Amino acid sequence: MDIKIFPHPALRHVSKPVMRVNRKLNAIINEMFELMYKARGVGLAANQVGLPLRVFVMNSSGKQGEGIERVFINPVISRQKGMTIAEEGCLSLPELEAEVRRPEQIHVRAYDLQGAEIDETLTGYESRIVQHETDHLDGILFTDRVSPGVHMEIVPTLVEFQDAFDRLHGDHYEKFMADTISYLKSIEQEYC
Repeated sequence: MDIKIFPHPALRHVSKPVMRVNRKLNAIINEMFELMYKARGVGLAANQVGLPLRVFVMNSSGKQGEGIERVFINPVISRQKGMTIAEEGCLSLPELEAEVRRPEQIHVRAYDLQGAEIDETLTGYESRIVQHETDHLDGILFTDRVSPGVHMEIVPTLVEFQDAFDRLHGDHYEKFMADTISYLKSIEQEYC
C-alpha cells in the first residue's frame, strides 16, 4: 500500500459506504496510520491509498504515540457554522500548501472500527481535518476549494504533478486506467 499522488484516478473516485468491517479492513486501517505517520500527516483517506471506501484515519498531533488515533467510517458532515481561512496541505500533493476557506464548526456523524457511533460537534483544527478527509472521500481535493487567485498561483505545480504522472504512465495509460477501475470495483464488491 502506498499514498497515491495527484492526479491518480483513485483521488477523484467518489467512495462508497462501508457495509462490512473485518480483520482485513482492520489491517488496512493500521497500515493507513503507519503511512500517515511516515509521511508526517494528520489524516489519510482510504482513496488516498487507492481504496474506494468511505473511511479515513486521523490524529491531530501527527505523531505516533501522541494524541488520539481516530477512525471515521461513513462520515456525514452537517450543521456548518462560521468561516475561517487556514493553510492546508495534502499527502497526495506533497509540498503544496495553500489557504482554504472552510466552516469553523461542523457536526459529524460516523462509526468507528468497533461499530460505535460517532456523533460530535468539532471546531478548529479537528474540524478542518475532518472536512479535508471527507472531501477526499467525495473525490474533492483541497486545491478545488482555493480562491481563484490562489488557484492561478498553484496551477504550475499541478501541471508538474500531471507531467510526472504522464511520464510514469504515458505508454500504458489505457491499461493503467482499466486496471485501476477494475481494482476499485473489486474492493467495492468486497466491502460495500
